Amino acid sequence: MELKGKTVIVTGSSRGIGEAIAEGFAKEGANIVLNARKPVPEEMVQKLTAYGVKVETILGDISDFEVAKEIISKTKEIFGSIDVLVNNAGINRDKLLMRMDEEDFDITYQVNLKGSFNTIRHALPIMLKQRAGSIINISSVVGETGNPGQANYAASKAGIIGLTKSVAREAAPRGITCNTITPGFIETDMTAALSEKNQKAMMDQIPLKKFGKTKDIAEAAVFLSKSDYITGQTIRVNGGMYM
Repeated sequence: MELKGKTVIVTGSSRGIGEAIAEGFAKEGANIVLNARKPVPEEMVQKLTAYGVKVETILGDISDFEVAKEIISKTKEIFGSIDVLVNNAGINRDKLLMRMDEEDFDITYQVNLKGSFNTIRHALPIMLKQRAGSIINISSVVGETGNPGQANYAASKAGIIGLTKSVAREAAPRGITCNTITPGFIETDMTAALSEKNQKAMMDQIPLKKFGKTKDIAEAAVFLSKSDYITGQTIRVNGGMYM
């Protein structure tokens, strides 16, 4: 897919990986819809528009089915099409399973997995009518490996992989692709806040002995959106942490 002039929605795009993905597509000349639950910094909007593209911010919680519908509807109304959907929004409520309560599990599932379903459910009819589109879901390495203290998060991220494969099979006849990216440890505010000891422990699990950068995930997303023959795949961007 040629990205210049196309419309790209990035959920959870107010910072970190989402911000980097939005910038990656803006560099390619795509118009961007930023979605988050809280206001997006104005300097971020200005940074993206400097690439000569149109940028719209549509706030809303994608874990709500009707809110997700409104986000998709507004995007179609403003830009006339939805060419790429990147489901990046996600949360974690880390606890050992024996201490995890129902709310910890439910809210993680609602945002990470059901949120992805909600946006895909409403965007897919538009893409089917267009006979074109790319859906990219951001999962996690722990969705493939599991991790102590993250049963809820890992389960939701593993679910995204299954969701991706099913959507890919359903949408393929109309030329629509759907893929997953599973990041490993990426340099973000969260990893920066970790102690040196914890950072070293994380680094020891990575064969390349370094954290990834947000741009690594952005580059993978752009690559997938441009391909019309890669679908149903899980692209691991993790420094070799899981092979």
